Amino acid sequence: MDPYKFTANSEFNSTQWTNNHGAPVWNNNNSATVGVRGPILMEDYQLMEKLANFHRERIPERVVHARGASAKGFFEVTHDISHLTCADFLRGPGVQTPVIVRFSTVIHERGSPETIRDPRGFAVKFYTREGNFDLVGNNMPVFFIRDGMKFPDMVHSLKPNPKSHIQEGWRIADFFSHFPESMHMFTFLLDDVGIPLNYRHMEGFGVHTFVMVNKEGKETYVKFHWKPTCGVKSLLDDDAVLVGGKNHSHATQDLYDAIAAGDYPEWRLFIQVMDAKDENKFDFDPLDVTKTWPEDVFPLQPVGRMVLNRNPDNFFLENEQLAFCPAIVVPGVHYSDDKLLQTRVFSYHDAQRYRLGGNYLMLPPNAPKSAYHNNHHDGAMNFLIREEEVNYFPSRNDPARQAEQFPVPSRDLSGTRERGVIPKENNFAQPGIRFRSWDKARQDRFIDRLTGDLLLDPRTTQEVRRVWLGYLSQCDADLGRRVASKLQSAGAL
Repeated sequence: MDPYKFTANSEFNSTQWTNNHGAPVWNNNNSATVGVRGPILMEDYQLMEKLANFHRERIPERVVHARGASAKGFFEVTHDISHLTCADFLRGPGVQTPVIVRFSTVIHERGSPETIRDPRGFAVKFYTREGNFDLVGNNMPVFFIRDGMKFPDMVHSLKPNPKSHIQEGWRIADFFSHFPESMHMFTFLLDDVGIPLNYRHMEGFGVHTFVMVNKEGKETYVKFHWKPTCGVKSLLDDDAVLVGGKNHSHATQDLYDAIAAGDYPEWRLFIQVMDAKDENKFDFDPLDVTKTWPEDVFPLQPVGRMVLNRNPDNFFLENEQLAFCPAIVVPGVHYSDDKLLQTRVFSYHDAQRYRLGGNYLMLPPNAPKSAYHNNHHDGAMNFLIREEEVNYFPSRNDPARQAEQFPVPSRDLSGTRERGVIPKENNFAQPGIRFRSWDKARQDRFIDRLTGDLLLDPRTTQEVRRVWLGYLSQCDADLGRRVASKLQSAGAL
């Protein structure tokens, strides 16, 4: 056996017990002691190695999206969009690409219930012939904030109180009273869709605006939408209490059991498209992550389907060590100037390097399945075997060359260095339209959650309540009146 070609995995398990360096272990039940009843010897390497390994089994959990489940499958193109993008994996109908997907809750810990009212992560890693493409989205089409500068504070407000370790509504109400852009997101989070039935009956969205570039270099703004073929289903509050009380991992188990039984979940991928030259023609900023694009103006166009037909071979490897980053794109797909997306391009890589190490992209679920070559050498836990003598570029002794140039966005940029808010905020129109689209019973449930969870928290101040009432009234006058009436009835206004 060539020791340099050996890769440790279950296929190479020996028939006898060994320690980590391969030496046989003849007694894995008893510690080495002085006499049968004497003290333990520190020279007992097997005991020390076993304990030390056990102590290090857990890695830092994600700050957000800690609780999640993953599955593997394929994406298949069903409709030709090669006029929009030169991306190889979208080159034509019938093309299939392996994928791994991770669904998650956002705010709470790794072992938290999957019935909590919380956005869900919907992240897809495409293993394309041109490298990986990570489409890292959520189950809601908008987000709370539009500038990543606010992201750590936003998460802190939604996380448990650092003193009591209890999530408290007054902290959420206080923080978001400063950011009226969040109103649209709350019409999703506090709506009936705020607790998905499970991961299979859940939509997914790229959330941000991306740029597709075709072979001629033409740029098109796009938004991505995943639609489950089994339909969208959610849990109302009382049902969520019952489901979570019986099984706090119900969504993970539902996904695993469905795939194991051959009932493979499937989603259809759609895009909305906008000519980048038209971005200033609307009453909203198309790059604003707190806005949706109206479907009557920008209809959904089918692209393909995703089928998940394999469960993880190992949960730790393919869920806990699975890592995504919006910076990971392929030729033909690029980032827009969306401020929050631009922030995530850096922050996700940085978070994974802290959590998993600088070489996290070498881990099997994160590594590309296509051939790759660069001079990124060494570092902690680098297990790539490199036999080259030349680790610099360029070199006349290395046949590797730079890749063929491919089209990238090439817009002219000009302006002064600033820290400011986008000019076209329009924070209230879309949440008002969404609220008015519901029947009265659904509106009442939204108001009950808004007041009960946030505005009627005993520590929410009168000032914060008045600010929220001002925002809600600008979204919809009737909404503002009904919330004010509920607060007055409770003696809170």
